[in-house]
Order: sequence, then C-alpha cells, then structure tokens
Amino acid sequence: MANKNPLEITDKDEMRNWSRSMRAQGRTIGLVPTMGYLHEGHLSLIQESHKQTHLTVVSIYVNPGQFSPNEDLSTYPSDFLGDIQKLKSVPGGVDVIFRPRNLYDYGNKDDGVGGGVGRDQEGGKVVSCVEKSGMEHETWVRVERLEKGLCGKSRPVFFRGVATVVTKLFNIVEPDVAVFGKKDYQQWRIIQRMVRDLDFGIKVIGSELVRDDDGLAKSSRNVRLSPDDRQNALSISKSLFKAKFAAENGQIDCQELRNAVIQAVHEAGGKIDYAEIVDQESLEKLEEFKRPAVFCVAAWFGNVRLIDNIEINV
Repeated sequence: MANKNPLEITDKDEMRNWSRSMRAQGRTIGLVPTMGYLHEGHLSLIQESHKQTHLTVVSIYVNPGQFSPNEDLSTYPSDFLGDIQKLKSVPGGVDVIFRPRNLYDYGNKDDGVGGGVGRDQEGGKVVSCVEKSGMEHETWVRVERLEKGLCGKSRPVFFRGVATVVTKLFNIVEPDVAVFGKKDYQQWRIIQRMVRDLDFGIKVIGSELVRDDDGLAKSSRNVRLSPDDRQNALSISKSLFKAKFAAENGQIDCQELRNAVIQAVHEAGGKIDYAEIVDQESLEKLEEFKRPAVFCVAAWFGNVRLIDNIEINV
C-alpha cells in the first residue's frame, strides 16, 4: 500500500539488529543503495526489490570515499524531506530508510577524524575525500580489472570507493538481495563480481535503465543542467539508439558506430569522456559485434558529467 511510514535508522548497530530480527522471523530483505535526491529510476529499483523480498531497506548516503577532492561532493544535490515523500508514495512503500551520518566515523578521536590529511601510500597524494578529511579509514575493496576502463579511466578513485561502501552496507544491512540500476552499468558489473569473488550470500539484481519521456537517462545530476544543456544532452541517447538500430541491422564495425556517437555529442556541444562498446560481462572493448555488447558513453554538458548506455544483443 502507498503512504507507508518507513522506520528511519541512522545507527549502524540498530540497522544490523533490525535486519537480524526480521530474518529470525523468516523474512527476506532487499537493499536499494542510493545517494539520495531520488527520481523515478530509484523508485523502479524499489519496485524490483518488492518482487524479490518481503522487506525493503533504502539507504541514503553520499559516499565521500568515491569522490576525489576535485569532484562534486560538495555540490551533489540533496533533498531528504522530498526523498521521504517519494518513498512514502511508492506502491508498497519501504520498510526502512537507513541514513547514516558518517560510515567512516569509528569514534576514535575528534569525531572520527584523525590528526592529519591521509595520503595514498602508493603515490603520496590525496586520493579521495575520506583521506583528505584525515579519517582513520585505511581498508579498501577493489575489483581490479573491471574498475580500470570506462569511468575508471577518468575517475580512478570512484570504484574503489563504491566497492568499499557497498561492502560496508552489505555488512550492516545483511540483505538477501541488492538492487542496482543498469544506468551505472560498470558499477553493477563490479558489484556482481565483488559478490561472487568474496562469497557474499547476496543476490545482485540489475534493474533496467529508466529514461525521461524525451529519452534522457534519469540521473540526480540532471537538475544541474541548464535548459540548453539538457536539450543538447539528448544527443547521447539519440545517437545510442541509432547505433543499436544499426548494429541490429547488420553493422558489425564498432569503431564506425563509436565515431558516429562521438560526432553527434560534439556537434551538440558536449565533451566526450569516453564512448566504448564492450562485452556485457567482462567489459572488454570490442572491435566487432560477435557477442552481447553494451555501448557506454560518458560526456560533459556544461559542468555536468552524464553517463548512459544501451545493451546490444546481436
């Protein structure tokens, strides 16, 4: 039913105890990890969780471990009261909103902040906002091969931070199922591989990408696009759909399709971060369509970085 009032939990131990109590009653738990500023894409993940489990937990946490100091952590959009209303409006509702204050606060001293700026032991430089804040956190999870390409090229801190915070959420919430959106395709595949390699007893589900009526992939960052940039950003999805149509009608050369998408985005005033056609599971770059592929694009319009993708099965 709609208008369900979820339990709001901020404490890690309280969250873990709730989950264990529910599982002791034979109830299964789904987790939908988010960074807040929810949109229809997030709400579709909740609907998928409802299909899989008895109970659903939505986490809202903007993770500093996946942002480098020069990225948009401080400007990431937030509307917690709006998020609560959206979660209450979802058919079936959610059972718990887990909103921790700081998952890197271990209560050691000065509210979890150490006595200096943390450094990357390999390169001697600050690598994420966690290290920059001097927090006494030094354990990171890496999925070494899958994190290297696509978004990993320009955001070398990102997937280390994602894998680590998801591991923390898995250990706190102890879900049976976790649902991730396929818009963040590389992230979904990395979490799948991490769960397999580390023997988490969790089923990871990829939920289909959700678009606005005009085709733009739903993203919390879309609100930061100017009207002109938002219109121009449609070049990403339009060119991806054209590439999919061409591939399904006999075009097997990946480079030609990459060039067409890059040209379309450039002509619309965008700046390409990457445009790659890769294997759906290994994320290895493909030269020809010989097995299931996904065309992944990241591009800047104004000061907003957008990602999109489309699966191509030929």
